[in-house]
Amino acid sequence: MLTKRIVPCLDIKNGRTVKGINFVDLRDAGDPVELAEIYAKKGADELVFLDITATEQKRKTLIDLVLKVAEKVNIPFTVGGGISSVEDVELLLNSGADKVSINSSAVKNPQLISDLASKFGSQCIVVAIDAKQIDGEWMVHLVGGKVPTEIKLFDWVKKVEQLGAGEILFTSMDHDGTKNGFANEALAYLSELVNIPIIASGGAGKIQHFTDVFLKGKADAALAASVFHFKEIEINNLKKELKKNNIPIRL
Repeated sequence: MLTKRIVPCLDIKNGRTVKGINFVDLRDAGDPVELAEIYAKKGADELVFLDITATEQKRKTLIDLVLKVAEKVNIPFTVGGGISSVEDVELLLNSGADKVSINSSAVKNPQLISDLASKFGSQCIVVAIDAKQIDGEWMVHLVGGKVPTEIKLFDWVKKVEQLGAGEILFTSMDHDGTKNGFANEALAYLSELVNIPIIASGGAGKIQHFTDVFLKGKADAALAASVFHFKEIEINNLKKELKKNNIPIRL
């Protein structure tokens, strides 16, 4: 069985790390470069850096911040936000990112997934999907969750895999920031539908939620933000607890 991964997420707005609830009510959570360095030292398996207003503001990801973070960390580092071309990805990978995350641009131009996978390899292409339940159906949302679509989550996930994505980062907008646990039922179904790794996002509030997301949600990685930023959960303690529950994890 592959080792499960713990992934702190740095949501960036105006050069600062922020965190909200259900994608709104953002509050400051610190300097992204300092946080990245701390997480790398404390045992995080990977980092995700999302420039959350880049798409909405129609601008590119903050390259200077990517360069600074890459200098400080020695673990895989995924960058997303405002990526819409092969050139964007080339620049980010050359600036120190190990993987890129695309979301809105993948929905608007699915061919982009194939183009990126063929040029850079599937292993560094993560497709992020933000979804919420509407009338009992999980529906994909774009532009940081602000724009609903008619696309069903489970249909889109299968297409994304066929187009060449290497991983899926699924965020439940209903669970985001609530600290009530991950969307384990949806996650377990996702893992049955596709053969690529699923990163679970949205809902982490206590250590038990991480145990549940791996055992019940069948996730390959668990992403969280505020519980790490505000020191509610220490990564070392979390990993020791997961180990006790026989979850394969790197200590």
